[in-house]
Amino acid sequence: PGGVWDESHMGTNGLSLALHDDRAVTVFSAEHLVAALHGWVCYSAPIHGPDGRQVGVLDLSSTWERSHPMVMTSVRALVTAVETMLRAEAPTPAPGVRIECLGTARLLRDGRPVPLPPRQLEILALLALVPEGYTPEQLHAAVYGDRAVSLNTLKADVSHLRRATRGEIANRRYMLTGPISCDAVELLAAIEGGDLTSALWLYRGPLLPGSDLPGVEQWRAHLDVGIRNAVLGSDRPEHAVAFGQRCPGDVAVHEHALRLLPREDVRRAVVTARLYTARQG
Repeated sequence: PGGVWDESHMGTNGLSLALHDDRAVTVFSAEHLVAALHGWVCYSAPIHGPDGRQVGVLDLSSTWERSHPMVMTSVRALVTAVETMLRAEAPTPAPGVRIECLGTARLLRDGRPVPLPPRQLEILALLALVPEGYTPEQLHAAVYGDRAVSLNTLKADVSHLRRATRGEIANRRYMLTGPISCDAVELLAAIEGGDLTSALWLYRGPLLPGSDLPGVEQWRAHLDVGIRNAVLGSDRPEHAVAFGQRCPGDVAVHEHALRLLPREDVRRAVVTARLYTARQG
């Protein structure tokens, strides 16, 4: 308890690689970044919950001279056993509708994915971020900009969304009328409330990264600028280190992290490497 084995704190290791790459890995001896771990070999594999998300990692480690290829077979078998138990004991999914749109795009109803076309997920995210809603013309501009697309196309998408959300979208002024949660809305509230730790936990990536909708691009920039400026204004190095992991090409964030990290902090090696790569790009 209390151990921190992510890339930011301990450099390359079996636990961090298994979680980052979402696959089983073996890290042998000097493949570890930290010299103190060169005497070890680590066999790690991620564990997934019933909804397919990572919930942890299982790791077996020993000194390198005791390595054996069958250890990874054991790790895989143990992970399968754990995942089977999790499926059997899974709690009842949380009721309600939720949209997740930071670094991803999906709609959940009672904890289960609801298949929706990308355009409709984008519209739903815009409605969640603007609680006062849009006129049909305003939403058309946010979705299509100056493109010559019929208003009936938008109305058809909203009609389909209304069925997917169990009627939680008003008719004349497009707005959400029910309790639909959204990670981007929670991120915005955390930034505005000065809760940077929660904001960084919520921030898994830019808003709907594959979207080119004018309204989405405006909100994406708003959220990214907000959290980035909050990180650059923070005097806590863990904030800059964590955000730098999400935004590896941001030179200013890495430089800020190095200014805050003590010289003996092992995380400096990782941040220095990120800064080098960012400057090369």
